[in-house]
Amino acid sequence: MSIDYQERIPNNVNLADDRRLQRALEKWQPGYQQWWAELGPTESASTDVYLRTAVSVDPGGWANYGYVRMPEYRWGIFLSPPEQGRQVNFGAHKGKPAWQEVPGEYRAELRRLIVTQGDTEPASVEQQRHLGLTCPSLYDLRNLFQVNVEEGRHLWAMVYLLHAHFGRDGREEAEAMLERHSGDPDKPRILHAFNEATPDWLSFFMFTFFTDRDGKYQLASLAESGLDPLSRTCRFMLTEEAHHMFVGETGVQRVVQRACELMKEHRTDDVRRYGAIDLPTIQRYLNFHFSVSVDLFGQELSTNAANYFTMGLKGRFRETRIEDDHLLENGTYQVPEIRGDKVVFTEQSALTAVNERLRDDYIRDCQRGVDKWNRTIRDAGIDFELILPHRAFHRGIGTFADIKATPDGRIITEAEWDHHHADWLPTEDDKAHVVSLMKAVTEPGKMASWIAPPAKGINGQPREFEYVRFN
Repeated sequence: MSIDYQERIPNNVNLADDRRLQRALEKWQPGYQQWWAELGPTESASTDVYLRTAVSVDPGGWANYGYVRMPEYRWGIFLSPPEQGRQVNFGAHKGKPAWQEVPGEYRAELRRLIVTQGDTEPASVEQQRHLGLTCPSLYDLRNLFQVNVEEGRHLWAMVYLLHAHFGRDGREEAEAMLERHSGDPDKPRILHAFNEATPDWLSFFMFTFFTDRDGKYQLASLAESGLDPLSRTCRFMLTEEAHHMFVGETGVQRVVQRACELMKEHRTDDVRRYGAIDLPTIQRYLNFHFSVSVDLFGQELSTNAANYFTMGLKGRFRETRIEDDHLLENGTYQVPEIRGDKVVFTEQSALTAVNERLRDDYIRDCQRGVDKWNRTIRDAGIDFELILPHRAFHRGIGTFADIKATPDGRIITEAEWDHHHADWLPTEDDKAHVVSLMKAVTEPGKMASWIAPPAKGINGQPREFEYVRFN
């Protein structure tokens, strides 16, 4: 299948003049298109969607709006503009010129980092593939589809790196990313959170707030990489990732707002009877999605993370803004551990604690979003506060994987957990109620009963704009 490299794949990587890369992508593209048809958004192929398409990296080119059918979306390959004289900014190669090609001695490590990141992109599309059938509004349906096509473009970005820099190994890894599927018992996605189901829109909003925010911090760390093509690719991906987190933050805020409106109107905490999602249920969903996403940062102390840092492959969040030597050979960082029945923080090597520092940055960022949701509750005059659970709560990886803890961080017995965990995590009754509300609303400007309208429309359009046209 021939590809029009100027129109079908907008790019700034000189794709039209690279015959080897053209052949590799021509071979890979039909598999991608088949994957999208089989595991992309359900029953969406003939809809016209008001989408943003990147056609260049300049301010006037990365956000072009218009109606597009998703199978015809122009999944481009873009790297942020090069930084003149860029150097490796951390680790053993600090101060040396950034690499334009993969250093042979770090080939395996870089391939692993790119594949792990790349595998998350199609995974989230697979997790969200049925959500369009139960959209709360055309505005939300369009946002879902925008997230989906951009996750697809991010897969293309990672596949480009594999094809351009890793030869046969890269081609095989690119094929494998289309063979693994979210939740597949035989070939699951690499990271656990990307095998979880996303059966409803509250889960989707929580996922885009919490799990896509993990993506922000992983991409920001890779954007510091000494491999310049990887750095530049991730920097552009971060531009689009911001929209995904916006969808999650404002989505949850609108669910909270609607619950508060009905609580005030009917003078009751029980808004389920009025077709909404009550605040305690929102808290339990928050607890689940936060804890699953916190696991994505890995072990509190990690030799792999230390090695990636020393090699100059993956840095810290906003590495160049941190005031230290960027070598971390003698630095320390506070890391949690368990002593008896208490969680305490102890000084550990800053080098092996790179994951934990990134997790701390992430948690602070999550708290800012939760604070906004709580302002909505306070402004409604309601005495309730959403709270981020303790990092020890409901963990499957690291220091806290083998213990049970309450949302406020108190270590408890297995028996206590069995007795109380339904107070802290979504119950079958919670899930059934939320799913029962998931009925498609597709009339322009109309909203489902359980969610408030957005503050404004997209790209200056009114909220009642026909963001999706069904054919």
